[in-house]
Amino acid sequence: MKGHWISYSAAELAWIEEHAAMTRRELHAHFVERFCRTDVTVDHIKALCTRRGWKTGRTGQFRKGQPSHNKGKTGIHHAGSEKGWFKPGVRQGVATRLYKPIGTERVTRDGYLERKINDDLPLQRRWRAVHLIRWEERNGPLPEGHALKCLDGDKLNTAPENWACIPRAILPRLNGRFGRAFDQAPVELRPLILATAKLEHAAREAKKGTR
Repeated sequence: MKGHWISYSAAELAWIEEHAAMTRRELHAHFVERFCRTDVTVDHIKALCTRRGWKTGRTGQFRKGQPSHNKGKTGIHHAGSEKGWFKPGVRQGVATRLYKPIGTERVTRDGYLERKINDDLPLQRRWRAVHLIRWEERNGPLPEGHALKCLDGDKLNTAPENWACIPRAILPRLNGRFGRAFDQAPVELRPLILATAKLEHAAREAKKGTR
């Protein structure tokens, strides 16, 4: 009863302290049965043990060698919910509508033509630049630290001869920062700009080698 003080005899307190290692529900059930204290609830027992500092001895952690309660279970789910589970290799719903078959081509926001080459993960590796595919078909793998530079300004022109393999370190020398603006320059001046950038890069690398 709320507001009613619960009193215990010395014998009752001694028994509760002796059996405090039980769970509070077990302790309450045995206590009521032994002492016929129907006026005592589980919460009363909990409060008494808390005030007296009588602990169950449990830490909430698994003991070494103690099996987990869900050992051998693959998951908890409602019966019948497996009907809506995704099945390996099966596309459903939006995935079916958005799927693009291998060989599909698209234009990126930067204006490059890409082709889907597989359905593997991660997603970004499913697509590869078409100009890079064609260049490598003719010349072999792109050397490490190098990139392909479009020569005529038309990124959709994927012909291998329209792409120059250059060190990535040269790319900054072809933008507006160095006053070159390769992509905006007249087509007839671009070979000279590229050759100058290559020469400056070679001179810089040679100078670094002599230090």
